[in-house]
Amino acid sequence: MAEEQQDTSPTTSTSTTTSSVLIIKLMSKRRTWVCLFVLVYTILLSSSWNILKSILSWYQINSSTSSPSSGWPALYASVVLGAVFGLLSMAAALAVAVPATLVTWITVLVLLTFRGKSRRSLLVDAKKLTAEITGFLGKILIREGNVVAAVCAVLGYFVLVWKNREEVGSY
Repeated sequence: MAEEQQDTSPTTSTSTTTSSVLIIKLMSKRRTWVCLFVLVYTILLSSSWNILKSILSWYQINSSTSSPSSGWPALYASVVLGAVFGLLSMAAALAVAVPATLVTWITVLVLLTFRGKSRRSLLVDAKKLTAEITGFLGKILIREGNVVAAVCAVLGYFVLVWKNREEVGSY
């Protein structure tokens, strides 16, 4: 019984190391990252299209039941559209910024290593660098997401009000 347990444990560890080596080899390929990038963008576009259709159907239902001069449904719909597209732009920017940030982080750490820093001071500098880069990246993503959200909300409001006025004028 003890021999059977000893026989199965090396097989399990061998299969674990084989699978981890396979995953490392697979993730080191550029094609894998491109496929992941395309997959994430496909999911984002598909979900944004479905959200856009649901927001516009909600707007059509509410604009037909309220008075034609009321702009509240258009305002609500445009704010939601702006928020959705702001979040999507932040996700898209994050997908592009993470690899670039990692390359920058690795480059700075290699340069600090070549400068002759000890491992202990390199570790402290790496922690500071990670916090600084993450904070800077977060600020930029939030700023750009807010700009996209504001632009989409304003444009969405004017398009929805213009579309509503055209429909009222055609009756």
